[in-house]
Amino acid sequence: MSGDKDMERTFAALPPAPGRGFAETWWGRAWLKALEDTALDLQQLKKGRKQARDGAVGAVSVRPGRITAVVKDRDGTAQRSDVLLQELTEEEWDRFLDMAVDRAGHIAALLDRDMPPHLVEDAAAAGVELLPGIGDLEPECACDAWDHCPHTAALCYQVARLLDQDPFVLFLMRGRGERRLLDELQVRSAGRAAPADRADDEAHNGSQGVRADEAFAARDILPPLPAPPPLPDAPGVPPSLDTETRPAEGVDPAALEVLAADAAARAHRMLADALAPGHGDRPVEAPLTAGQDAVRLAASAPWPSAALDRLAAGTGRGRGDLDVATRAWRLGGTEALAVLEEDGAPEPELLARAEARLAAAWEDGERPPLRADRPGRWTLTGKDVQIRLDREGRWWPYRKTSGRWVPAGPPDHDPAAALAAAPADDA
Repeated sequence: MSGDKDMERTFAALPPAPGRGFAETWWGRAWLKALEDTALDLQQLKKGRKQARDGAVGAVSVRPGRITAVVKDRDGTAQRSDVLLQELTEEEWDRFLDMAVDRAGHIAALLDRDMPPHLVEDAAAAGVELLPGIGDLEPECACDAWDHCPHTAALCYQVARLLDQDPFVLFLMRGRGERRLLDELQVRSAGRAAPADRADDEAHNGSQGVRADEAFAARDILPPLPAPPPLPDAPGVPPSLDTETRPAEGVDPAALEVLAADAAARAHRMLADALAPGHGDRPVEAPLTAGQDAVRLAASAPWPSAALDRLAAGTGRGRGDLDVATRAWRLGGTEALAVLEEDGAPEPELLARAEARLAAAWEDGERPPLRADRPGRWTLTGKDVQIRLDREGRWWPYRKTSGRWVPAGPPDHDPAAALAAAPADDA
């Protein structure tokens, strides 16, 4: 790997990748989703995926706004291919850097070559889109194709492997090399620390107390308020209800203790969120329904059997149905629960795109026999295996166990990968 003042990196050609996916990280899959949502001809993507898998992509050069490689066709013809991605503006970089230094965890994650979802979400809340979306990956190829051709598609699939290894590749495409980005974060972090130290000194040396009306009247001359108390390391421990007094009829002390512990944990999370920078700018999450909250509770702790029976009965479920709903919740919260329980058809545009993605997910002649049982659900013919589509265009693997369809794993943007996560039992 070579570089020119941190603003160009060249990666040697990667070896062939038969039988493997091109993205293992969530941000690598998001990159491929942008490609697949942008391309008008999914058959071109299939050809490009095969070329990348066969090792036809040469060394990849990454510069701000552009990635470049030479891609060889089967007959040995070589085509220079470029894919363009809009650089962030100076103003957008300023907003991103300010956001990142507000949360030390973001910087620590980047140093570990990780890009947690909340970093991207916080950046988006600040008006900075790090990952590409539909139409953001613009192709240029010597073959003169006006849309994504097999060459630019192969380049994008190869870059997904590079992104898996190092998310700083994405930042370079967006206009900042690794060294410059880390230096700017360090400078801003140091700049934030000095005023905070001065504020602490002033708070400790300030008056012992003042009436609220006087403080308001003299707000421009009094020292600043002290910083909020630090967040406790862990939620408080609820009191024990194991006493000599018999509980009232219908009261389960063990279940009450679990409820108290759950309330303490939720309060701790809410306080942590409230103390986080930018809390006031974040959208308010929709409240859970009674049925959703019952499943959340069931998934939160090892409940006594009698308490689980009551949770199931209170939401109109049997214990078996509650167990399946609990598994879905642990895999994906409200979205996973909706995939399990909702029978409504997906939006026509989403369903049409899903059908096209199914057609392109396997090489010619390799697609397994799938039948559409209902809109958004496809079952492997002759097997107790199914994939379901959610509202975000992701695929959830399912298996039938003891007469019930049960989620077999987390979602995937690739239907072939989702189906492989729920292998058929041929025994």
